[in-house]
Amino acid sequence: MTDIKTLALQCRDASQVLARLSSAARRDLLVSMAAALDADADAILAANARDLLAARDKGVGAAMLDRLALDPQRLAGVADALREVAALPDPVGEVTRDYARPNGIRVQKVRVPLGVIAMIYEARPNVTADAAALCIKAGNGVILRGGSEAIHSNTAIAAALRRALREAGIPAAALTLVEDLRRETMLELLQLNDVIDLAIPRGGEGLIRFVAEHARVPVIKHYKGVCHLYVDDSADQQLALDLLVDGKVSRPAACNSLETLLVHADIAPRFLPMAADALRARGVELRGDAATQALVAGVVPADEADYAAEYLDLILAVRVVDSLETAIAHIQRHTSDHTEVIATGDPTHAEAFVHALRSAVVMVNASSRFSDGGELGLGAEIGISTTRLHSYGPMGLEALTVERFVVRGEGQVRG
Repeated sequence: MTDIKTLALQCRDASQVLARLSSAARRDLLVSMAAALDADADAILAANARDLLAARDKGVGAAMLDRLALDPQRLAGVADALREVAALPDPVGEVTRDYARPNGIRVQKVRVPLGVIAMIYEARPNVTADAAALCIKAGNGVILRGGSEAIHSNTAIAAALRRALREAGIPAAALTLVEDLRRETMLELLQLNDVIDLAIPRGGEGLIRFVAEHARVPVIKHYKGVCHLYVDDSADQQLALDLLVDGKVSRPAACNSLETLLVHADIAPRFLPMAADALRARGVELRGDAATQALVAGVVPADEADYAAEYLDLILAVRVVDSLETAIAHIQRHTSDHTEVIATGDPTHAEAFVHALRSAVVMVNASSRFSDGGELGLGAEIGISTTRLHSYGPMGLEALTVERFVVRGEGQVRG
């Protein structure tokens, strides 16, 4: 088996071929990769069925199984995401600043590819395609190191995508799938700071902390998503209920699902029983403070750990607060810097909420489930950063480039 440094060097060489392609050529390449997924759909779904069977035999939880599972509709969505990325404006070569200095030199800031991206992820076979599409569109090579629970799915998806690369005359190493899943191989990959330009881990908090603690390469971190909805005393209560149900129930295993509900005391006597009925009808368990328990029968008592939890399940922590300021203070204490939502009819309260919180995404009267690269117009996202580096929040194409200076002169010297 080829050692990991050799694979990484081959990917770096291939990334330089990608970087020289025209925008049209990279667009056509992604369209071909999407067609390859469609053509291999039966083989990919069969591979995924093997992974799901093995995961169930191991007793993997419902949240992980949901992230692992593919079906014809989800797989078609993965292919469509590649086509959407193909159609997006190409950031490579974009001039973001252009100005002249008094001595006549012309200074530009221009977007260029990062180089080689290492994706380390678990139980998300769609990441294999999403990451490849975004990296290649932005002129980068990508090294994919998925988890053992999705190895058959990832291998089948990568085989289809690499075939499209070869057919376009691009070295298949531009998309490298690591088949050696030993931990020491991943550790070696994370030490290659002379080859790898950025590592992006996607998965549980334990995986992300492991990568961040052992990497010598820059790492985009997103430990967990403790997303809050605050229902203000001025909120349209039906609007707030719709945001709550969508944010908690539509896909509870997603990192942009709601984990905590905060409700202003003035509307809690009416809103909370209505919310409890709607949530319980959909199988949600409520854990609340004393004020919530007094208003809704059968609520499980909550402690501080509940308000810091990312459940990724049909469980919701609830608290009654006496003011907007109390809600903000609660969020500031428990935030994971992912996504916060306010339901309000007061523009002043909305602006106070937005400006007081530093989370990567802050929403006013919109579901937390829109905290997603595709929903925000980025195409398929490669990850969500809650680290204040060059990118913060859902990461799309621009986050896979950097701005460099290009200086044009006519012989000017400084001496």
